[in-house]
Order: sequence, then C-alpha cells, then structure tokens
Amino acid sequence: MDGRVPVSLITGCLGSGKTTLLNRLLANRAMSDTAVIINEFGEIGLDHLLVTTPTETTVLLEDGCICCTVRGDLVQTLVGLYKRRGAGGLPPFRRVVIETTGLADPVPIIQTVATDEQAARVYRLDTVVTLVDAVHGSAQIDAQDEALKQIGVADRIVLTKTDIAAAQSVAALRDRIVSINPGAAVLTAVHGVVDARELFGAGLASGSGAHDPERFSRWLRHEAYVAASAPEHARHRHGGIQAFAAMYEQPITGSGFATWLTLLASLRGPQLLRCKGLLNIEGRPVAVHAVQTVIHEPVELERWPDDDRRSRLVFITRGLGREEIERTFDAFRLAIPRVEGAPRTIDPAQYAQFLDAARRFR
Repeated sequence: MDGRVPVSLITGCLGSGKTTLLNRLLANRAMSDTAVIINEFGEIGLDHLLVTTPTETTVLLEDGCICCTVRGDLVQTLVGLYKRRGAGGLPPFRRVVIETTGLADPVPIIQTVATDEQAARVYRLDTVVTLVDAVHGSAQIDAQDEALKQIGVADRIVLTKTDIAAAQSVAALRDRIVSINPGAAVLTAVHGVVDARELFGAGLASGSGAHDPERFSRWLRHEAYVAASAPEHARHRHGGIQAFAAMYEQPITGSGFATWLTLLASLRGPQLLRCKGLLNIEGRPVAVHAVQTVIHEPVELERWPDDDRRSRLVFITRGLGREEIERTFDAFRLAIPRVEGAPRTIDPAQYAQFLDAARRFR
C-alpha cells in the first residue's frame, strides 16, 4: 500500500480565480485534514485564523487546515511539514494542496514532488487542477504558453466566471480545452464553489485505487483520446498541440519501453506534455505516466482492469508528430526480446532499427 501523502496542485493564469477557489476550500470541513502551501498569505482570507501560529510561515486554521507560504525551497517546506506532523507538532494532515502563481509553469513543481529524493519518499503527486477564466481564457490560450501547458498537464480543469461570460463563448472555450486535453474532467465553479471531492484523487498510486477498473478507466480515458485523434478533429488543434491514442497488439518488453520513454523524455521532453498508458509488459499489466521530462514510477497492477490485453498509450504533444512517436516506439518496444530459458538477445536487424530510431529523436 502506498502510504505517502498525496500532493495536488492548483494552477491557472492570473485572475482565473485560484484564490477564490482556495478560500472556499479552506472553509470546507471536508478539507480539514489538508495542508495548504500558498505563495503569499495576503491573498488568502484568514479571518478565521486561530491565535496559534506554530512558526513564522505556518498557521493553523479553525477548520484544522495548515497554511504555509513558500518563502524558501519547496522541498524544505514539504519535508518540514511532514517531520512536524510525525513529531506531533501539527495535526495529522492527509493531503497537501499547493497553489502556484498565475505565471507558473507547473512542471517544476511536479518534478520536485515526483523525483526529489526527500520529497518522493513521503509524498506522491495526486491531482493537477487548472483553473481557466471563461471570460479571458481563449485569449490567454492564444497569447501565453503557460496557459497551454497548464491545461495540457491537468487532471481536472475548472471553468470559472461562467456566470458573466456568454454561453456561446463558454461552449467554444470548453471545446478548445477538450481538444487540448481530452483526458481531463472539466468542472465549473461559480464564485469558487465546487465539490472538493471532485477535485482531488485523480492520481494513480500503487495500492490506492490502481486496481479499481472504474477508477483506472477514469485515469486513462483512452476512449477520449481516440475520439480526439480522429481526422475531423484536426482543425481544433491549437499551438501545435495534438492529443492522440495508440494501441499495440503484442506484448512489450520492459527494457525496450524504458529505453524509448527515457530517450523521448530526455531529448524531446519540452514537446511531450503528457503520456499515460496501460502496457502489456511480457504479459503483466503495468501503468505508466510521464509529464515532459518527469517519468513517474510505473505501477504494476494485480490484475487487468478488463479483458483487453492490448497495450494502450495516450499522448498530448506539442510540435511532436504522431508518426514520429509511433515510428520510434515500434523500433524500441521489441528491441530486446526475452526468450524463455535463454539470455536476453537482440536481432541485428532490430538493433539497426533501434539505432535509427534513436537518431530520429535528435
């Protein structure tokens, strides 16, 4: 069982309503077991603050939430919270929510949580929540690379200010969002009101719902990517972003896939907004997830979520074509075949194809 504390991000452009949403969440008793990391206390309404101030940068709210500012290194803040919880200096929070700045690229925070040696030992990435302003969202998508990236890496997308935006504009914006990230659930929040239970819990952790077929299906959402990759949806692509799905009939070698994904993330990471999938690794079901250069630890499932034994991968890319991904993947996935009772070998023709694919990444 994965006992690490789940960490969720709330991101979005300036004016998208992050502070309003967070204030609502802090007032919700369902969030009372939450530690909240924000950029500045001044943006958050702390009228319900207790007199207790454990440290200069940590406050305990009436509802039990722990609220911090990031004045130093994020790792130090996260590890410090965890140590103080273990020592009894803070309530036993069960999740952490980080609010980013409006111009923030969420990927470095994702990378910190997922790969830092100290943080990853006790925390795991759960949900990336991106807020999109229904009034200005389309213009921000056109003008700001950060807006595209925030949408592309999201698990949940929350449309705000829909009460003051034209219904036709809201519908068009929703279509744009779905074309960029068909795998994200799109919610609506008016004045910050949204069901907290729908915001979080999107991550796939070993022993934490990974073997629930319904939850796994919501996490992967392969069908949504299949629909988005249809030719008739090509006109909806924005900023060179493509969302598509791929399926493979034969089992894949773990070594070949690991080599391929590592090369893809390291050499073309800025163009790989997201990759998720369920792979048939030599007969075993394995869930994989990557965000740009960040490759999350694979999760081997106890059983297949359905009767389908094909490998399923979904992608959100920018300036990285489907044909290039599929061509290189075909070379790597069987590059080091495993023969029962014999050492791992590689066919010379496959090896030549392997090297050619590696050169194409550059």
